[in-house]
Amino acid sequence: MFTSAVILAAGNGTRFGSDIKKQYAAVGGIPAVVRSLQTFASCSLIDELILVGNVNELREVLSPYPLKKLAAVVPGGATRQESALCGFDAISPKAKYVAMHDAARCLVTEKNIENTVRAAYKYRAAVAAEKTVDTVKQADKDGFIDTTLEREYIWLVKTPQVFHCDVYRVAAYMAKKEKAVATDDSMLCERLGFSVKLVECGPDNMKLTHPQDLERAQAILEMRRRMGDAKR
Repeated sequence: MFTSAVILAAGNGTRFGSDIKKQYAAVGGIPAVVRSLQTFASCSLIDELILVGNVNELREVLSPYPLKKLAAVVPGGATRQESALCGFDAISPKAKYVAMHDAARCLVTEKNIENTVRAAYKYRAAVAAEKTVDTVKQADKDGFIDTTLEREYIWLVKTPQVFHCDVYRVAAYMAKKEKAVATDDSMLCERLGFSVKLVECGPDNMKLTHPQDLERAQAILEMRRRMGDAKR
């Protein structure tokens, strides 16, 4: 089944606290956005890549790196939600499934991608996620504990998030029509009642958010090199 991947690299990364946008920060000597693209390109289940962001900046960053399967680089919108729809509108008409992924989540592995895509093939919608090992509290408006949530059912949702194209199309365009705001792609589907399968991806599928995240990312890469398993 033809599967497109939309890599989102349009954010400004204000929390990253650097002159370099986080999607361009070097991780293991390679820009984060390039590392994400390379991993998706290496996955046999992915047929094409659509990159979303500042077109001129991205072309400059990508110029030293030959990238398989990159079909288009398109400008993003004012929000992540708008950028995701820009990417989706650029995928091939042959696509049956679409995988949405944040470029700054550059330690994603081929195994993470494959597991999530295969789950989407089965359930029509699936997202990479990490089951929490911490006790989670819900606070009131003043910052005091209101409720202790049942840890067994708490997941930290990440990307890739993979959907049958018909599911994503109706979810994204209904949200646009109704001016509904979602912080991730799965919320678009949830609000229409679609079931979304959670797929365990572990803690290493982290997102670059703060400058210190670079140190953690480098440590994870070094661990993978020592273990000789880049697909973990």
